[in-house]
Amino acid sequence: MNNKESSHKKNSMIGIAIRISLVMIVLCGIIYPTVSTGVAQVIFPNQANGSMVKDGEGKVIGSELIGQTFTNPAFFQGRISSIENNGAGSGSNNYAPSNPELVKRIQQSMVAWEAANPDVPLEQLPIDLVTNSGSGLDPHISPASAKAQIPRISKLTGLDQAVLQELVDSHTKERDLGVFGEPRVNVLLLNIDLGGKVNK
Repeated sequence: MNNKESSHKKNSMIGIAIRISLVMIVLCGIIYPTVSTGVAQVIFPNQANGSMVKDGEGKVIGSELIGQTFTNPAFFQGRISSIENNGAGSGSNNYAPSNPELVKRIQQSMVAWEAANPDVPLEQLPIDLVTNSGSGLDPHISPASAKAQIPRISKLTGLDQAVLQELVDSHTKERDLGVFGEPRVNVLLLNIDLGGKVNK
């Protein structure tokens, strides 16, 4: 093969590579994302847009998928978040159970629990209220964690404990398909309904 033929073959291969790259850019970078986004908007519009939660005036107040920090003790509290529930990222300190920092943080959480919930002993404190989730963004707590907060919230809001228990029960989601995950309560949705009852 002479130099001219070699150069022609090389240019031909470069041309093929460029054409394939352009086709893949259009296919994977434009057509596929556009079609998947369109299908998602039609079939699952709420989920495709971040499962946003709006108030009565249509203002976005959060997402069903990202936890929030509620500082008012009259509302249900979610899980601890070492990233302050910052949806820009996710993660938590991957401490071993023997890590002194983890032990210290849990002890501080237990002291705070006792101060805010004198009617519920530490033996009845669910573990998810004093531990981080893996993402640091978990919007759910266990039904037991919601129930443990009822005495405090009842005192602060004046709502009967039975009314609060009904509220928790109405927001309790069972295992997906009966086998996947654990029963859970979305704290944001629960607090929205709680706020509605308090403001009546």
